[in-house]
Amino acid sequence: MAGDGRRSASPRHEALARTRPLGVQLALLAVLLVAGWFLLFRQQPPGEIPQEALAAARAAGCDPLERPVVAEPARGHLSPGEPFAYEDPPAAAGPHDPSPLPTGVHDRPVAETRAVHNLEHGDVVIWYRPTADGGLSEATVGALEDLARERDGAIVAPYEDLPEGRSLALLAWNVRWLCPAGLGPAPAVTIAEGFVGAFRGTTVAPEAPRGVFGPLLRP
Repeated sequence: MAGDGRRSASPRHEALARTRPLGVQLALLAVLLVAGWFLLFRQQPPGEIPQEALAAARAAGCDPLERPVVAEPARGHLSPGEPFAYEDPPAAAGPHDPSPLPTGVHDRPVAETRAVHNLEHGDVVIWYRPTADGGLSEATVGALEDLARERDGAIVAPYEDLPEGRSLALLAWNVRWLCPAGLGPAPAVTIAEGFVGAFRGTTVAPEAPRGVFGPLLRP
């Protein structure tokens, strides 16, 4: 009706009004998809070992980082409890027990076949030669154990038969770093923290955790 004070919307404004809700819906869908990918599927690539850890390793006389240790590592499951002699221990990859170890601190030797399974899922294993066998000091072992308690996905355990002259072995899947005895607590933790930070939970492992909840679903 003429003179009622209202103006009719133009066709262009009407079209914008109809399409604006669709645009909002598409934007919301995009946000949900990205969030879902981060929550459920995203995997963390391996990082770089910090310079301070590399410097501490050089000063301690550690071997060069081995990556890869094996050109084409096997990933098959052994029978539960089945022993296996790895050709180049401590093993960074290979056939393994179907049951991985609980992460954290182990004060007695554990089955290497189970530890290798942990590596396949992105955990980091820190082996040490016991003090009584001429290995790391009790203070250094204690410092490494404290690190494992603070870092989910890390294992510390004794390994009596490390290669001659070596008392510390840091392992991720198909990655290995060997260090000699004589490491004090501070350099040992610096080296181990650098290794753990670079490789724990990352795609260096073939079955690395996926998404935010991946570490909680570790077998």
